Amino acid sequence: MNHPKKSFTRSAFAAAALLAATASHAEMSAEELAKLAQNPVGNLISVPFQNNTNLNTGPLKGNQNILNIQPVIPIEVTPEWNIITRTILPVVSQPAMFPGDDRTNGIGDMVVTAFLSPAVPKGLIWGVGPVFQLPTDTNGLGNKNWGLGGSFVVLKMEKGDPWVYGALVNNIWSLTSDKTGGSFNNGLIQPFVNYNFAGGFYLTSAPIITVNWKAASGQQWTVPLGGGVGKIFHLGRLPVNTQLSAYYNVVKPDYGPNWQIRAQAQLMFPK
Repeated sequence: MNHPKKSFTRSAFAAAALLAATASHAEMSAEELAKLAQNPVGNLISVPFQNNTNLNTGPLKGNQNILNIQPVIPIEVTPEWNIITRTILPVVSQPAMFPGDDRTNGIGDMVVTAFLSPAVPKGLIWGVGPVFQLPTDTNGLGNKNWGLGGSFVVLKMEKGDPWVYGALVNNIWSLTSDKTGGSFNNGLIQPFVNYNFAGGFYLTSAPIITVNWKAASGQQWTVPLGGGVGKIFHLGRLPVNTQLSAYYNVVKPDYGPNWQIRAQAQLMFPK
Protein backbone atom coordinates (compact mmCIF):
# COMPACT_ATOMS: atom_id res chain seq x y z
CA MET A 1 0.00 0.00 0.00
CA ASN A 2 1.40 3.44 -0.97
CA HIS A 3 1.75 6.00 1.78
CA PRO A 4 -0.19 9.16 0.75
CA LYS A 5 2.58 11.47 1.92
CA LYS A 6 5.25 9.56 -0.02
CA SER A 7 3.07 9.45 -3.14
CA PHE A 8 2.50 13.19 -2.92
CA THR A 9 6.24 13.79 -2.51
CA ARG A 10 7.08 11.67 -5.57
CA SER A 11 4.39 13.39 -7.65
CA ALA A 12 5.59 16.82 -6.57
CA PHE A 13 9.18 15.91 -7.45
CA ALA A 14 8.17 14.60 -10.89
CA ALA A 15 6.11 17.74 -11.58
CA ALA A 16 9.01 19.96 -10.53
CA ALA A 17 11.40 18.05 -12.80
CA LEU A 18 8.98 18.41 -15.75
CA LEU A 19 8.56 22.13 -15.13
CA ALA A 20 12.33 22.56 -14.90
CA ALA A 21 12.84 20.78 -18.22
CA THR A 22 10.11 22.85 -19.87
CA ALA A 23 11.59 26.05 -18.48
CA SER A 24 15.03 25.03 -19.76
CA HIS A 25 13.63 24.60 -23.27
CA ALA A 26 11.70 27.85 -23.01
CA GLU A 27 14.90 29.70 -22.13
CA MET A 28 16.34 28.96 -25.59
CA SER A 29 15.82 31.94 -27.85
CA ALA A 30 14.33 31.54 -31.32
CA GLU A 31 17.76 32.31 -32.80
CA GLU A 32 19.38 29.58 -30.67
CA LEU A 33 16.68 27.11 -31.77
CA ALA A 34 17.27 28.04 -35.42
CA LYS A 35 21.01 27.41 -35.11
CA LEU A 36 20.37 24.13 -33.28
CA ALA A 37 18.14 22.99 -36.16
CA GLN A 38 20.89 23.87 -38.65
CA ASN A 39 23.37 21.44 -37.04
CA PRO A 40 22.94 17.97 -38.65
CA VAL A 41 24.68 16.30 -35.68
CA GLY A 42 23.24 18.46 -32.89
CA ASN A 43 21.88 17.00 -29.66
CA LEU A 44 18.30 17.37 -30.88
CA ILE A 45 15.49 14.92 -31.51
CA SER A 46 13.57 16.21 -34.52
CA VAL A 47 11.20 15.10 -37.27
CA PRO A 48 11.62 17.11 -40.47
CA PHE A 49 9.04 16.82 -43.24
CA GLN A 50 10.83 18.06 -46.36
CA ASN A 51 8.80 18.38 -49.56
CA ASN A 52 10.69 18.71 -52.85
CA THR A 53 8.76 19.52 -56.04
CA ASN A 54 10.90 18.94 -59.14
CA LEU A 55 9.61 20.84 -62.15
CA ASN A 56 9.78 19.66 -65.78
CA THR A 57 10.96 16.11 -65.04
CA GLY A 58 11.27 13.33 -67.61
CA PRO A 59 10.60 13.25 -71.36
CA LEU A 60 7.06 14.63 -70.91
CA LYS A 61 8.23 17.48 -68.64
CA GLY A 62 5.94 16.55 -65.76
CA ASN A 63 6.33 17.53 -62.13
CA GLN A 64 7.72 15.07 -59.60
CA ASN A 65 6.97 15.40 -55.89
CA ILE A 66 9.03 13.79 -53.11
CA LEU A 67 8.06 14.18 -49.45
CA ASN A 68 11.01 13.11 -47.30
CA ILE A 69 10.13 12.06 -43.74
CA GLN A 70 13.44 12.45 -41.89
CA PRO A 71 13.47 11.59 -38.16
CA VAL A 72 16.74 12.43 -36.38
CA ILE A 73 17.56 10.74 -33.06
CA PRO A 74 20.77 11.37 -31.05
CA ILE A 75 21.97 8.55 -28.78
CA GLU A 76 24.51 9.12 -26.00
CA VAL A 77 27.18 6.40 -26.22
CA THR A 78 29.51 7.88 -23.59
CA PRO A 79 29.71 11.36 -22.03
CA GLU A 80 32.21 12.19 -24.81
CA TRP A 81 30.49 10.65 -27.85
CA ASN A 82 27.05 10.61 -29.47
CA ILE A 83 25.62 8.60 -32.33
CA ILE A 84 23.11 10.57 -34.39
CA THR A 85 20.79 8.49 -36.56
CA ARG A 86 19.24 10.18 -39.59
CA THR A 87 16.58 8.28 -41.54
CA ILE A 88 15.08 9.43 -44.84
CA LEU A 89 11.87 7.78 -46.08
CA PRO A 90 10.70 9.29 -49.40
CA VAL A 91 7.04 9.37 -50.38
CA VAL A 92 7.09 9.77 -54.16
CA SER A 93 4.64 10.96 -56.80
CA GLN A 94 6.28 10.29 -60.18
CA PRO A 95 4.99 11.84 -63.43
CA ALA A 96 4.26 9.67 -66.46
CA MET A 97 7.34 8.83 -68.52
CA PHE A 98 5.45 7.95 -71.74
CA PRO A 99 2.25 9.28 -73.38
CA GLY A 100 -0.85 7.53 -72.05
CA ASP A 101 0.80 6.45 -68.79
CA ASP A 102 -0.50 7.50 -65.38
CA ARG A 103 1.41 8.97 -62.47
CA THR A 104 3.09 6.47 -60.14
CA ASN A 105 2.72 6.97 -56.39
CA GLY A 106 4.45 5.09 -53.60
CA ILE A 107 7.48 4.81 -51.36
CA GLY A 108 11.11 5.12 -52.42
CA ASP A 109 14.21 3.51 -50.91
CA MET A 110 14.95 4.33 -47.27
CA VAL A 111 18.38 5.76 -46.41
CA VAL A 112 19.72 5.50 -42.85
CA THR A 113 22.90 7.23 -41.62
CA ALA A 114 24.57 6.82 -38.23
CA PHE A 115 27.04 9.61 -37.41
CA LEU A 116 29.58 9.27 -34.61
CA SER A 117 30.17 12.79 -33.29
CA PRO A 118 31.84 14.39 -30.24
CA ALA A 119 29.26 15.26 -27.57
CA VAL A 120 31.17 18.46 -26.77
CA PRO A 121 32.96 19.50 -29.97
CA LYS A 122 35.96 21.81 -29.88
CA GLY A 123 36.37 24.06 -32.90
CA LEU A 124 34.82 22.40 -35.94
CA ILE A 125 31.73 20.25 -35.41
CA TRP A 126 31.90 16.95 -37.27
CA GLY A 127 30.38 13.50 -37.63
CA VAL A 128 31.32 10.38 -39.57
CA GLY A 129 29.67 7.01 -40.07
CA PRO A 130 28.05 4.43 -42.33
CA VAL A 131 25.06 5.01 -44.56
CA PHE A 132 22.67 2.25 -45.61
CA GLN A 133 20.17 2.11 -48.48
CA LEU A 134 17.24 -0.25 -47.86
CA PRO A 135 15.06 -1.53 -50.73
CA THR A 136 11.76 -0.31 -49.29
CA ASP A 137 10.36 0.99 -52.58
CA THR A 138 6.94 0.23 -53.97
CA ASN A 139 5.66 0.40 -57.57
CA GLY A 140 9.17 0.45 -59.05
CA LEU A 141 10.12 3.77 -57.41
CA GLY A 142 13.54 2.59 -56.25
CA ASN A 143 16.20 -0.08 -56.56
CA LYS A 144 15.65 -3.60 -55.19
CA ASN A 145 19.33 -4.00 -54.25
CA TRP A 146 20.76 -3.13 -50.84
CA GLY A 147 23.36 -0.36 -50.57
CA LEU A 148 26.17 0.58 -48.19
CA GLY A 149 28.56 3.51 -48.01
CA GLY A 150 30.07 6.22 -45.88
CA SER A 151 29.01 9.71 -44.85
CA PHE A 152 30.77 12.72 -43.36
CA VAL A 153 29.56 16.10 -42.13
CA VAL A 154 31.55 19.11 -40.96
CA LEU A 155 30.33 22.56 -39.96
CA LYS A 156 31.25 25.76 -38.17
CA MET A 157 28.88 27.22 -35.59
CA GLU A 158 29.85 29.49 -32.71
CA LYS A 159 27.89 31.20 -29.97
CA GLY A 160 27.24 34.83 -30.87
CA ASP A 161 28.09 34.30 -34.55
CA PRO A 162 25.07 34.48 -36.92
CA TRP A 163 26.74 32.25 -39.52
CA VAL A 164 26.31 28.47 -39.67
CA TYR A 165 28.04 26.78 -42.61
CA GLY A 166 29.43 23.41 -43.61
CA ALA A 167 28.85 20.41 -45.86
CA LEU A 168 27.47 16.87 -45.79
CA VAL A 169 28.90 14.24 -48.14
CA ASN A 170 28.04 10.60 -48.77
CA ASN A 171 28.45 7.86 -51.35
CA ILE A 172 26.49 4.61 -51.54
CA TRP A 173 27.45 1.48 -53.48
CA SER A 174 25.09 -1.41 -54.20
CA LEU A 175 25.89 -4.64 -52.33
CA THR A 176 24.16 -6.78 -54.96
CA SER A 177 23.24 -6.34 -58.60
CA ASP A 178 20.95 -9.26 -59.34
CA LYS A 179 17.63 -7.60 -58.49
CA THR A 180 15.49 -4.99 -60.31
CA GLY A 181 17.43 -1.78 -60.86
CA GLY A 182 20.86 -3.39 -61.04
CA SER A 183 24.03 -2.14 -59.40
CA PHE A 184 24.41 1.52 -58.44
CA ASN A 185 27.08 3.95 -57.28
CA ASN A 186 25.58 7.27 -56.18
CA GLY A 187 27.09 10.26 -54.39
CA LEU A 188 25.68 13.32 -52.66
CA ILE A 189 27.24 16.63 -51.65
CA GLN A 190 25.18 19.16 -49.69
CA PRO A 191 26.97 22.41 -48.84
CA PHE A 192 24.93 24.63 -46.55
CA VAL A 193 25.18 28.19 -45.32
CA ASN A 194 22.77 30.03 -43.02
CA TYR A 195 22.70 33.60 -41.72
CA ASN A 196 20.59 34.04 -38.59
CA PHE A 197 18.72 37.12 -37.40
CA ALA A 198 17.07 37.84 -34.06
CA GLY A 199 13.63 36.28 -33.65
CA GLY A 200 14.46 32.99 -35.38
CA PHE A 201 14.41 34.32 -38.97
CA TYR A 202 17.28 33.26 -41.24
CA LEU A 203 18.52 33.12 -44.81
CA THR A 204 19.56 29.70 -46.07
CA SER A 205 21.12 27.90 -49.01
CA ALA A 206 21.48 24.10 -48.96
CA PRO A 207 21.60 22.75 -52.54
CA ILE A 208 21.66 18.95 -52.88
CA ILE A 209 24.29 18.06 -55.49
CA THR A 210 23.99 14.46 -56.71
CA VAL A 211 26.09 12.25 -58.96
CA ASN A 212 25.33 8.91 -60.60
CA TRP A 213 28.80 7.50 -61.29
CA LYS A 214 27.38 4.76 -63.52
CA ALA A 215 25.56 7.13 -65.87
CA ALA A 216 26.95 8.09 -69.27
CA SER A 217 29.29 11.04 -69.57
CA GLY A 218 27.34 14.30 -69.42
CA GLN A 219 24.45 12.60 -67.61
CA GLN A 220 26.03 12.06 -64.19
CA TRP A 221 25.68 15.32 -62.27
CA THR A 222 22.81 17.42 -60.97
CA VAL A 223 24.09 20.75 -59.62
CA PRO A 224 21.52 23.22 -58.22
CA LEU A 225 22.02 26.84 -57.18
CA GLY A 226 19.60 28.84 -55.06
CA GLY A 227 18.39 29.54 -51.56
CA GLY A 228 15.53 30.72 -49.43
CA VAL A 229 14.32 31.77 -46.01
CA GLY A 230 13.51 30.07 -42.71
CA LYS A 231 11.71 30.93 -39.48
CA ILE A 232 11.16 29.35 -36.07
CA PHE A 233 7.54 29.19 -34.93
CA HIS A 234 5.91 27.57 -31.92
CA LEU A 235 2.90 25.27 -31.69
CA GLY A 236 2.19 25.83 -28.03
CA ARG A 237 5.57 25.02 -26.48
CA LEU A 238 6.73 22.90 -29.44
CA PRO A 239 9.33 24.66 -31.64
CA VAL A 240 8.85 24.19 -35.39
CA ASN A 241 11.56 25.10 -37.89
CA THR A 242 10.08 26.12 -41.27
CA GLN A 243 11.81 26.76 -44.59
CA LEU A 244 10.93 27.73 -48.14
CA SER A 245 13.55 27.76 -50.90
CA ALA A 246 14.05 27.35 -54.65
CA TYR A 247 16.95 25.92 -56.66
CA TYR A 248 17.80 26.03 -60.37
CA ASN A 249 19.76 23.10 -61.79
CA VAL A 250 22.64 24.66 -63.71
CA VAL A 251 23.89 21.15 -64.56
CA LYS A 252 21.51 18.21 -65.04
CA PRO A 253 20.91 15.04 -67.08
CA ASP A 254 18.82 15.39 -70.24
CA TYR A 255 15.57 14.39 -68.53
CA GLY A 256 16.34 15.90 -65.14
CA PRO A 257 14.20 18.71 -63.65
CA ASN A 258 15.23 22.31 -64.23
CA TRP A 259 13.83 23.71 -60.95
CA GLN A 260 13.24 22.42 -57.43
CA ILE A 261 10.89 24.04 -54.92
CA ARG A 262 11.58 22.93 -51.32
CA ALA A 263 9.29 23.44 -48.33
CA GLN A 264 10.07 22.05 -44.89
CA ALA A 265 8.51 21.85 -41.45
CA GLN A 266 10.74 20.37 -38.73
CA LEU A 267 9.25 19.40 -35.37
CA MET A 268 11.90 19.99 -32.69
CA PHE A 269 12.24 18.25 -29.32
CA PRO A 270 15.29 19.82 -27.61
CA LYS A 271 16.87 17.80 -24.81
